[in-house]
Amino acid sequence: MLLATFLIQYERLHGVQSSGVLFIFWFLSVLCAIVPFRSKILKASSQDSVPDKLRFTSFYFYFGLILLELILCCLNEKPPLFSNVVTDPNPCPETTAGFLSTVTFWWFTSLAIKGYKMPLEAKDLWSLNQRDSSKTMVPKLLKEWEKEQTKVKSSEQNLTTKATYAKQQPSATNHVSGGAAEGKTSPEEVEVLLSNQKAAPHQPSFLRALIKAFGPYFLIGSGFKLLQDSITFVNPQLLRMLISFTKQEDAPVWWGYTLAFLMFFTAILQTLILHRHFQYCFVTGMNVRTALIGAIYRKSLVITNAAKRSSTVGEIVNLMSVDAQRFMDLTTFLNMLWSAPLQIMLALYFLWQNLGPSVLAGVAVMIMLIPFNAVIAMKTRTYQVEQMQHKDARIKLMNEILNGIKVLKLYAWENSFKEKVLAIRQKELIVLRKTAYLGALSTMAWTSAPFLVALTTFAVFVTVDEKNVLDAEKAFVSLSLFNILRFPLNMLPQVISSLVQASVSLKRIQNFLSHDELDPDSVDRKTSSELAVSVVNGKFTWAKEDEPVLDNINVMVPQGSLVAVVGHVGCGKSSLISALLGDMEKVEGEVSVRGSVAYVPQQAWIQNATLRDNILFGKSFNESKYRRVLDACALTPDLEVLPGGDMTEIGEKGINLSGGQRQRVSLARALYSDAEVYLLDDPLSAVDAHVSKHIFDNLIGPEGLLKGKTRVLVTHGISFLPQVDNIVVMVEGRVSEMGSYQELLKQNGAFAEFLRNYALEDIVEEDEATDELIDDELFPDDVLSNHHTDMVDNEPTVNEAKKNFMRQISILSGDSENFRCRSVRRQSQKKHQEAQEKKKPQEVQKLIQAETAETGRVKTKVFLEYAKAVGLVLSVIICLLYGCQSAAAIGANIWLSQWTSDSLTNQTKENVNMRVGVYAALGITQGVLILVNCLLCRAYCMLRAAKLTHCNMLQGVLRAPQAFFESTPTGRLLNRFSKDVDAIDSHIPDNIDIWMRTFWYTLNVLLICSALTPMFLIVIAPLMVFYWWVQRFYVATSRQLKRLESVSRSPIYSHFSETITGSSVIRAYGRHTAFVLMSDMKVDENQKSYYPGIVSNRWLGVRIEFIGNCIVLFAALFAVLGKATLSPGLVGLSVSYALQVTMSLNWMVRMTSDLENNIVAVERVKEYSETKTEAPWEVEEKKPPPEWPMQGNVEFNEYSVRYREGLDLVLRNITLSVKGGEKIGIVGRTGAGKSSMTLCLFRLLEAAGGEITIDGVKISEIGLHDLRSKLTIIPQEPVLFSGTLRMNLDPFEKYSDDDVWKALEHSHLHKFVSNQPAKLDLECSEGGENLSVGQRQLVCLARALLRKTRILVLDEATAAIDLETDDLIQSTIRTQFEDCTVFTIAHRLNTIMDYTRVLVLDKGQIAEFDTPTNLISKRGIFYGMAKDAGLAQ
Repeated sequence: MLLATFLIQYERLHGVQSSGVLFIFWFLSVLCAIVPFRSKILKASSQDSVPDKLRFTSFYFYFGLILLELILCCLNEKPPLFSNVVTDPNPCPETTAGFLSTVTFWWFTSLAIKGYKMPLEAKDLWSLNQRDSSKTMVPKLLKEWEKEQTKVKSSEQNLTTKATYAKQQPSATNHVSGGAAEGKTSPEEVEVLLSNQKAAPHQPSFLRALIKAFGPYFLIGSGFKLLQDSITFVNPQLLRMLISFTKQEDAPVWWGYTLAFLMFFTAILQTLILHRHFQYCFVTGMNVRTALIGAIYRKSLVITNAAKRSSTVGEIVNLMSVDAQRFMDLTTFLNMLWSAPLQIMLALYFLWQNLGPSVLAGVAVMIMLIPFNAVIAMKTRTYQVEQMQHKDARIKLMNEILNGIKVLKLYAWENSFKEKVLAIRQKELIVLRKTAYLGALSTMAWTSAPFLVALTTFAVFVTVDEKNVLDAEKAFVSLSLFNILRFPLNMLPQVISSLVQASVSLKRIQNFLSHDELDPDSVDRKTSSELAVSVVNGKFTWAKEDEPVLDNINVMVPQGSLVAVVGHVGCGKSSLISALLGDMEKVEGEVSVRGSVAYVPQQAWIQNATLRDNILFGKSFNESKYRRVLDACALTPDLEVLPGGDMTEIGEKGINLSGGQRQRVSLARALYSDAEVYLLDDPLSAVDAHVSKHIFDNLIGPEGLLKGKTRVLVTHGISFLPQVDNIVVMVEGRVSEMGSYQELLKQNGAFAEFLRNYALEDIVEEDEATDELIDDELFPDDVLSNHHTDMVDNEPTVNEAKKNFMRQISILSGDSENFRCRSVRRQSQKKHQEAQEKKKPQEVQKLIQAETAETGRVKTKVFLEYAKAVGLVLSVIICLLYGCQSAAAIGANIWLSQWTSDSLTNQTKENVNMRVGVYAALGITQGVLILVNCLLCRAYCMLRAAKLTHCNMLQGVLRAPQAFFESTPTGRLLNRFSKDVDAIDSHIPDNIDIWMRTFWYTLNVLLICSALTPMFLIVIAPLMVFYWWVQRFYVATSRQLKRLESVSRSPIYSHFSETITGSSVIRAYGRHTAFVLMSDMKVDENQKSYYPGIVSNRWLGVRIEFIGNCIVLFAALFAVLGKATLSPGLVGLSVSYALQVTMSLNWMVRMTSDLENNIVAVERVKEYSETKTEAPWEVEEKKPPPEWPMQGNVEFNEYSVRYREGLDLVLRNITLSVKGGEKIGIVGRTGAGKSSMTLCLFRLLEAAGGEITIDGVKISEIGLHDLRSKLTIIPQEPVLFSGTLRMNLDPFEKYSDDDVWKALEHSHLHKFVSNQPAKLDLECSEGGENLSVGQRQLVCLARALLRKTRILVLDEATAAIDLETDDLIQSTIRTQFEDCTVFTIAHRLNTIMDYTRVLVLDKGQIAEFDTPTNLISKRGIFYGMAKDAGLAQ
């Protein structure tokens, strides 16, 4: 008592709000006082007067006070005045919850009720506890991992000194070894040397780092588990006492009640402790996931390109999603590794006491089952790895299909790729089927295991010795012990397989984290020289083992100068920029860059954020500077067109901006960052000529905003070269010449040659103002000398260019791009409200409610859908089989209770054989039924369903119109193809299986208990109501939490894949930490909804198990009450069943909610298999003749088109006819509807009015494939798929190798391809990354040459190509497609000046249509454009 007083004061001073120790103390005091309380009253009532009055009254005072103390102890105190101020808007109540509330998870109830009343939203969730956030978790892990790495490094250095003839590493590799690297480079000899010395392991152990970081917290959970294991064995002992109590006639009734209540209390204690343990485990799991994702993210920002090549984006995202998840799953079961053997030992010990040596027979059976299960687990694992590989391959392919879907549609290649996906899927299903066979065997093994053990044990027990009598006490206590055995035996193989899975994941993560990192010091940033950028004797390669891409590079760039880098396609211009950024391996030489860097990559990298955020890129907003930047990048007119101005949400990969806009945003970002050195990788390729002139003049050129900064500009535009300070000419990875424009012309080397061929017309573009130049056209040397004198006169030109530009802009803003942009933007905004639920809470609310509104009703519909996919008759049969199997199990136990009752009438000896025989028969029936059922259900029906659903979804997605892909982020589609398909493949069958088993089991238990003691029914009703009520609360809340969790999960991955694609940009701008923080925030946001999910399971568990414990209590109480009528066998039967029911009740709710969550996958997959499709691919009755189109005449008749219903027309009433073989150039300001015209020919857009006929066939009537396979397009953005080059050119294998080589020859790739060792089987990496952009463009040209159709559409395919290659392409098109009709959308007017006719579009209507010469003489729009381009006077 004194101790308690001290403790109260001590804890008050320490600000503890509620104390567990005190609560337990008061509770025990009250318990102990109850006994004297009753006996004192009984004593007083039996005697007339109370002998010791003082003692009597003081005891009752004492009792009243401690009862009051106990009640007070249940309540929580206010936080002390000296506690920290809580700044959190929505803190987690767990931190302030009292002891009782914490133990029973009562603090969660408020959220459960809220979730039941209305669907939860992100804003209802509690904030994450500080200790679980990325801020504390990730550094914790990384610190340990770094220790591991340094340990390995130091041990390796000692080894390398021992290994004398290990080759020395070249000193200047551009690497920080990630631990593994050093092991690789020292050759095999070292390995041999070391194997005798049993040297330190070569790889730092990631496992050790994990254990050090998370072990201690996890151990607390293990402590609870130990306690729980020991308590588990109290109940069978109590059961034994209870059965012996029913046998004794004269035992006092209160002893029976005491036993019943003791059973109840131990069960409750066990529940509370178990859930405490789970809580610790799950939180550890959650922390591990947070830390892993953080570590992988941080690593992915700094790995070398070689490492990037070995792990594609898809694989790394898998590391994050699948492998981190595996760890999470493992931590929950990890304790079973030691707890299972412990439970088995204890159970065997008690069994031995009970039945003596006969137990060994049962143990033998168990031991025989262990290798059986182990073999199955091993096999399953190999299958799983195999299935993962197929799945990886399938998702990678899907990713490419979705990224290149437009090209697939234009080329009518959908079928070829669908076949490829289905082929992979078929392999996947075969593996799944094998897994299902194994699964059926192991299920049978472990469901029958307890039964077989019981059978052998009892049979041996009875037959060994005549004197052995199987009475109720022995039989049912043994049974309840066998049932305890069952859980660890089930779990062990599962834990082992999940351990093995996690070890595979561990290896993958460890390999990834030990990848080489880019050496931050490969580029010297601190130089004090006056050169801003210098490379001395540079030799660079992309990966150590590759050939150097750049060799012997010497480049000096003085402070503040503008240097242009020119050269052919694939000569290493972009690689040079990468080398300056430090993205390549530096083999030898010195690189120094002075000051901060801004980088504009060749293919603009746009984040999924607002336009303004893309430009600011983390810098603070400054209005006037921002406006200047927009003007210089010609973005101001675009902003007027965007629906939200600069606050418009940009889709992933900048999907709702045109190529030119993306490039300009990328430039604007560089300009705003205000760096000292600007590395510009061909930023002007994607924009029109006049825009590129504007940007050069106002931004990059000598008079632009960047003057005085150091600029390195890779360019194909010769027109700008006279205005740069220095030119670097690259040929095949070397610098062939370097100097100013005049110097290079005087040297008369490769560059001068190159210029003479191309430059004359282009130089004129620059200097239209200086007339005398026209006469000197043939004397380039003069041109140059004049050039200097004219620099002064040139000023007005700049202003004139500005005037022209203003003129264009006025046209632009009234332009029909508005409609198109607005339309695309609108849909993209819709899509982003989904993709970015966090940004627009009110939208989320709508989105999510709409989903939940269906949940009640839709479930039955979806279940029906699934049943249909499985087969309705089969579904019913399966249900019945489950029932039979359960009945057999129950039958066996009822038979056992009859058998034990024999001992009372002493007939045991006569019918031993019959008893054993029937018992065996019933058990074996159960096993067989399970096997049949599993095979039927898992291996046949469910897989059939999986195959069907995936096939339908794939078909649906591939048949969807282009608009669908523009409004659906790829991430979401991929998610359906990976996660949801996975759910249908493996999770749903598991769930259904377990659900069915537990459902029938629970039903049977309740039936037995009620049959034996009918009073039980009275209790069942309220308990079931409570059960149903808890389950409704739980399912509503947990479903919503799951949904929020998956909604907040995809941003982690999409942000991640975005980061990987833009890692060089992020590094160049030094935004590393900001992005890491962003990722951490997204992970925390996700864990915020995951954590209540864990707690909701604990909350549910405590409540459901309470119901189970009540069932035990009442079964025992009724057994005590009906002692006179019941045989001990039946008492044993009903109580031992009641003891088990807790588990199955718990599982059932769990499975119900899991099933509800997973079955949503069926709904989601179904949603995409029912998307609105485009027109049919083939229309049989309207099939055009195979040789159509013969002439290639194209007629537009009153043709109008809009992007989507309810938007304005993009093309209006266009009427024109083109004769076969004509070459038509299509020009117009950006967004005048040029691209739309080509899309109409291919029917990616369907007509709103009018029609197009080709050779007399109305294209709207024939099938899409018939149409598209007869037209060819060379699209603006070259898209390649990973696979061989041959596959990229000819996926259907229609053409012979000779044809393919011929096409390559005409497209000038012959030399490149024949130099490759693999020739046509050259592997293209994801998206064709291992070819330069120009080479990819040439591959597209080769595709067109192979198809050789009568009508060719060129969507300015020449944007990314240097002039020489461009010229080759143009001549190829002129010669090879001589007799074809060619439509070219031109940005460079000089390419179409010799075309038959030019079509000028303006605001979606035909403005002019005539031969180029006529148009120029008309002095209309075309003339204005030609004048701007310097092609007309």
